[in-house]
Amino acid sequence: MTLQDIADKFQRGLDRKPLSDSIKFDCGDDGAITLDGDRAAVADAPADCTIRISRENLDRLIHGKLNPMTAFATGKIKVSGDMSVAMKLAQLLR
Repeated sequence: MTLQDIADKFQRGLDRKPLSDSIKFDCGDDGAITLDGDRAAVADAPADCTIRISRENLDRLIHGKLNPMTAFATGKIKVSGDMSVAMKLAQLLR
């Protein structure tokens, strides 16, 4: 999946339940996706929480093929900023 495909999947979740905070997925050289309120965009914008993850692992994460807690423990995901915001991701991926 491209970053735009992933952002579109997040957008469907935000259409159902907007976030009260912002989250950025920093995929390094592949780019970034920022979720802010009711909008998901391929953009590198400031956010309350930044999750550093490869595009491949982000794709696996949103398809349920990567456990977020295991990924965090093994260093596949690095979180900076407000950790409680990262915990809200589950609502978008249902």
